[in-house]
Amino acid sequence: MTATVESARTYEVRTYGCQMNVHDSERLSGLLEDAGYVPAAQGETADVVVFNTCAVRENADNKLYGNLGHLRPSKVGNPGMQIAVGGCLAQKDQGEIVRRAPWVDVVFGTHNIGSLPVLLERARVQQEAQVEIKESLETFPSTLPTKRESAYAAWVSVSVGCNNTCTFCIVPALRGKEKDRRPGDVLNEVRTLVDQGVLEITLLGQNVNTYGVEFGDRLAFGKLLRACGDIEGLERVRFTSPHPAAFTDDVIAAMAETPNVMHQLHMPLQSGSDRVLKAMRRSYRAERYLGIIERVRAAMPDAAISTDIIVGFPGETEEDFQATLDVVRESRFANAFTFQYSIRPGTPAATMEHQVPKEVVQERYERLVALQTEISWAENKKQVGRTLEVLVAEGEGRKDEATHRMSGRAPDNRLVHFTPGAETPRPGDVVSAEVTYAAPHHLVADGPALRLRRTRAGDAWEARQGAPAGAGPGVMLGMPSIGRPAPLPETSGCSVS
Repeated sequence: MTATVESARTYEVRTYGCQMNVHDSERLSGLLEDAGYVPAAQGETADVVVFNTCAVRENADNKLYGNLGHLRPSKVGNPGMQIAVGGCLAQKDQGEIVRRAPWVDVVFGTHNIGSLPVLLERARVQQEAQVEIKESLETFPSTLPTKRESAYAAWVSVSVGCNNTCTFCIVPALRGKEKDRRPGDVLNEVRTLVDQGVLEITLLGQNVNTYGVEFGDRLAFGKLLRACGDIEGLERVRFTSPHPAAFTDDVIAAMAETPNVMHQLHMPLQSGSDRVLKAMRRSYRAERYLGIIERVRAAMPDAAISTDIIVGFPGETEEDFQATLDVVRESRFANAFTFQYSIRPGTPAATMEHQVPKEVVQERYERLVALQTEISWAENKKQVGRTLEVLVAEGEGRKDEATHRMSGRAPDNRLVHFTPGAETPRPGDVVSAEVTYAAPHHLVADGPALRLRRTRAGDAWEARQGAPAGAGPGVMLGMPSIGRPAPLPETSGCSVS
């Protein structure tokens, strides 16, 4: 049942954490607009502010309560304003949020995001905070109304939850056991997106390559990739994140043999030490991980492989860390999301003995970043002189205005800054650009662009620009470039697979 609200009430969703949270925030925005809310204008304090939180990082709660404190004067000055907190931290802390920040109106968990409009209306009518946390999934988020942030690329969830028990990760406790969507539902959503102009989709799950476990098909994910290849108009298919323990050769074959599945793989390593992997309860060892990379590159020599690595896990010795460096050298990652281990309350690792001193973690982290930067730069230099098909993006190049360049993603997901030709492309269009320079974390094509292909995705982006003046984006991301490579540990969201 849709809540009734005043037509003029505005909203803003602030998102922190992983790709799954971004996916959920698009649903939260869709729910609010379906209930009659409108996006707040840029720079305006919304009537309803929703925090979609993450509990993975150590200081997640400090950030939340700091942000809630900043909003308190606005709430005092506008009693009709409402503040809602959802996501993993809400699932974990539940009523503690209202105790510490009594000006919060609604707290909801990861399993009942569809309840938000009704909870807001109930809080307004009853004039008291509403805390509703469910322990199991009520409605699969992908079935809810959606306001997508991009006209040309979209996340498509294949599953929620996780069946792994990694000792550093709290996500399974907050997201629950894995629940899989039926393949037909996933493919129908993809077809609908393509009909709306989307060219690129990313299949999303806490552990995408165990997809099918719930309905008894261990090969379901490879089949799903191949089925995406039959969808006319779908140009790029990606997925994140697979678990090395469940990675099978049929997925490699599907990647290699399906033309629109990109030769790009993000596969978390976490550590190159078998002893640390065992302590992390990661059910693979370095040899298996390297074997997967070897088979991927044998099938797709041009594959760009990225990873997640945690430095300073409890008990990690210098020998363990050297084993990680050895795997990084051998793997030749295009890029890596590197994390300094931080205690996540509620995880087994939080109470382990031999926590590594902060200064030791920092020094190892700097060595790892230096090594990976060297490798990334060397791998990027191999792209110089190549002509790449770049899907033009929006908001990827922070210095584009100063450099008069535009930015986008190559098929292997490398970030490319390019000089447009006589005709300016739109986000969603595709340009051919020759790489003239390589940096560790991006490529430059100062051509100008050799060829411009105007697309239905560009048309869809252009149509969006006709929206009423002053309408804001609805979803404000709490970190830059979700799911995109960056040298800082905070930017890549959860390290969960």
